[in-house]
Amino acid sequence: MYHASDPPRADIRPLAEIMERLRNPESGCPWDIVQDFNSIAPYTIEEAYEVADACERDDMHALKDELGDLLLQVVFHARMAEERGAFDLSDVIATICDKMVRRHPHVFGPQGSVADWEGIKASERAEKHEDKSAVAGVALALPALLRAEKLQKRAARTGFDWPDATGARAKVEEEISELECAGTQDEKEDELGDLLFSVVNWGRKLGLDPEAALRRANAKFERRFRTAEQIGGEGFSTMTLDEKELLWQAAKRAQDEDRA
Repeated sequence: MYHASDPPRADIRPLAEIMERLRNPESGCPWDIVQDFNSIAPYTIEEAYEVADACERDDMHALKDELGDLLLQVVFHARMAEERGAFDLSDVIATICDKMVRRHPHVFGPQGSVADWEGIKASERAEKHEDKSAVAGVALALPALLRAEKLQKRAARTGFDWPDATGARAKVEEEISELECAGTQDEKEDELGDLLFSVVNWGRKLGLDPEAALRRANAKFERRFRTAEQIGGEGFSTMTLDEKELLWQAAKRAQDEDRA
């Protein structure tokens, strides 16, 4: 059985030592020295997305590289926390090890233990936060689409949810109508937000991952647009919309044929 006190199988100390030198106020890198948690956080998010992109492309070479970049972000944050006297990298590793053992009693606990992932997480949230709401602790920094899904899932665990996709679909149609009737830009933005939130909910009720679906749509659009640009050549930007639409349909057919 694994214990959090067991020594790590991979040695992360060289990376930690590199970061310590980079952050040295006297001899370190000027850029690294002036960073703080807020300035580094966007890079952490970016690296996580690059990991996801490598996974999506099934590019193992890129994945290895991107995981290293993401690991560096963890070490960076831990080093800044250590400088503040809050915690260090060892505390980070011990904390996640303890958490994973605690959340998998069916693996690390007595024989016959039952897995209750969501129940255990809810208990942990209750201990951490004074806010006892079912939607407490859903990170504000999450992409809006992903955060919408998480909020909906949390609310659904209290029974606040459509029984099936029919109600969710009707809500989408209702929000489209309200957006069309909106007057001011603020009203339109508000209704557009409601519409997007409802679309996420409908997708969730259909058993679909809205974030993954939108990533696929983005990738599809990019591929087709690049193909249309290539077909049109240097004069693409000066073509009429109808001419561009013909190229778009040609690009779509070409991609359909490639998949066939």
